[in-house]
Formats: sequence, C-alpha cells, structure tokens
Amino acid sequence: MIKVKKRKILLLPGDGIGPEVISEVRKILEWLNKNKSLDFEIDEGLVGGISYDRHKNPITDEVFYKALESEAVILGAVGGPKWDNLDFSKRPERALLKLRKELKLFANLRPAICFKQLVDASSLKPEIISGLDIMIVRELTGGIYFGEPRGISPIENGERKGVNTHTYTTSEIHRVARVAFELAKKRKKTVTSCEKSNVMEAGLLWKEEVQALRDKEFKKIELKHMLADNCAMQLLRNPKQFDVIVTDNLFGDILSDEAAMLTGSLGLLPSASLGTKDKNGKMRSMYEPIHGSAPDIAGKNIANPIASILSLSMALRYSLDLDKEADLIDLAVQKVLDDGLRTKDIMSPEKKEVGTSIMGDAIISKLK
Repeated sequence: MIKVKKRKILLLPGDGIGPEVISEVRKILEWLNKNKSLDFEIDEGLVGGISYDRHKNPITDEVFYKALESEAVILGAVGGPKWDNLDFSKRPERALLKLRKELKLFANLRPAICFKQLVDASSLKPEIISGLDIMIVRELTGGIYFGEPRGISPIENGERKGVNTHTYTTSEIHRVARVAFELAKKRKKTVTSCEKSNVMEAGLLWKEEVQALRDKEFKKIELKHMLADNCAMQLLRNPKQFDVIVTDNLFGDILSDEAAMLTGSLGLLPSASLGTKDKNGKMRSMYEPIHGSAPDIAGKNIANPIASILSLSMALRYSLDLDKEADLIDLAVQKVLDDGLRTKDIMSPEKKEVGTSIMGDAIISKLK
C-alpha cells in the first residue's frame, strides 16, 4: 500500500468527561493508521480548566500554535463549576472563543439526526421525530458574543450597567450563508434563514444580505425566512419541515441546542467549526461533541463517546477528504446501535448497557 503523507491531528481532551471520550477517538485514529495505511500524526494538549489549573491560562501559546499547525483539531469539552468564579478572561470557555476567533472558524455545522434505533429516546412522538435530519449552520465569530463595546460598569445612580453589542457586516453574513447554500446543494436544496428582523436592525441586514446572495449565486436553492422565535416553536411542532438552517451566533447557539435535544441525547451529536480555505485548499477546522463536560459523571466510564467519534468522522469528511473512512465510522456506529448496545444516557428496556470504553471498542470491532 502507498503511504499517505502525515497529517497532524491535535486532540484537546479538556475537562470533565472530555479525556474519556477523546481517548476513544484516539483509539480509532490509531486503528486507521494501522489498518487503512493512514499516517496521522496525533498530538495532545491541555485546554480549558485543566490548563488554567496547570498554567493559569485556559489555553497556552504552545497549544494554540499546535492548533494553528494542525489539519484538524478535535476537542472534548471544557468547563465546570470548579472554575465558575474565575474572571471571564480566565474561564475555560475563553479557550474555545480564542480558538474560534484566531483560527477564523466562522461557520459551525451542527447536525440534528434522529437515529432510527433511538426514536423512543426523544420526548417527541415517533411520527414527529422519525427520520429527522437537519443541519444547522451557525455563524461563529461575529454577533453579540464578540461585538464591542462590551462589559459591566457603574453608572451615576449607584447601579451597574451591562453592555453587549450585536453587529454584523455584509461579508460576515455572506460567507456563512454561502456555506449553508453549498450544503443545501448536496441535500434537499432548501435553506431557512433565521433572525429577528422585526425588532433588530442587524437582523434586517441579515435577512436582506442572505436573500441578495441567494438571488445572485444560488438561484436553484429555495430560501425561506423565519423569525428565530418562530423557528424555536416550529422545531418542536414540525421539525421535519427544515433541512438546512442558517442563523447568527446567538440564535444559532440556542436553536442548535434545542434541535439536538429533539434527538434524545446530546451524547450522540457532533459538530464542526470551519474556516475559509487558503489558496492551497487547506482549511482550518475544529470538531467537538455538542455535549458539555458533565463533571458529575467524569471518571465513571459511563459517558457516551459516540458524539466525539462522529466528530472525528466529520473531520475526516470535511478537513481531510477521507469520505470512505468517514462512512466507515458512521456505519460502525449504526451497527453497534443495531446490536442493542447503549450507554447510560440512551439506555432503554431490553438493551445492553455498556461503559465508555466498551462502546468505543465495539465501534472499532465493526470497522472493516
């Protein structure tokens, strides 16, 4: 077999259950190296609360530069109550914001897929949720999370005032909308754009610019506009009306979490954060499960590693052009679920409950 050139993969386990689920990702990468003649150069670094405990910084320059040099970054999870009282600039989550901003990861892809084996895990009726397959594209580096001015300051009457600024430009809107339209071309050719154009000028700009891009470059794609609060209701009422949803940073944060819970378990769903491609076609990227650090179950070997493993699948597909290997992982996950293996979060009657490492090993056993 011909060896593929080495590709740098940076694993950032982070806090809570992060190290446990990323350990299963490493095992699959090592299996691919051994059995598929891939030559991934796998590195690890500290990020989040564990980095603060060690270095008084949620991400060190050394780890940040490793991320810059990697073809894909795969993150576990960051944060926990232990670090809630730190200054905002030192909190674990600031590492995520720095990586997203400095790597210019402007588009967050969050699939919400209901696995046929887990329809009963959803709180919605089976006929509403069965067959669900939504892709939410969230703008990731603009809007109210990054806008200036921001902060908390005293005012004259002895009270305090908190300020955050919600701002977008035409180019910021166009680049994330373009990602959504390109995805729609490979799916059902429908995009729903969500904002609050009825009460926010930035929302009106969003609506106008998404429409302008569609009319200029993507005339074969059907574009619908929907107010974000209505979208939140429609996701519960009739989620299968959606295919690709594109929205800003704040609404995307909320709507993607809601869509994820339609499926029954946050432990199942991956995400991708993508940047622009350079002149050589290389794109910076970061992949992570959408679940949090879950410190209450950390170290108990009961966390669900599937979302992290599917995040690896997304990395192979979107950053490394290894669609066959990505398909292999996706199919292995389906086979394990068909066999009735379940972690605690998705356990149901007459199924077999297994821990984190056994679930990972079972998925590897289905790789061919």
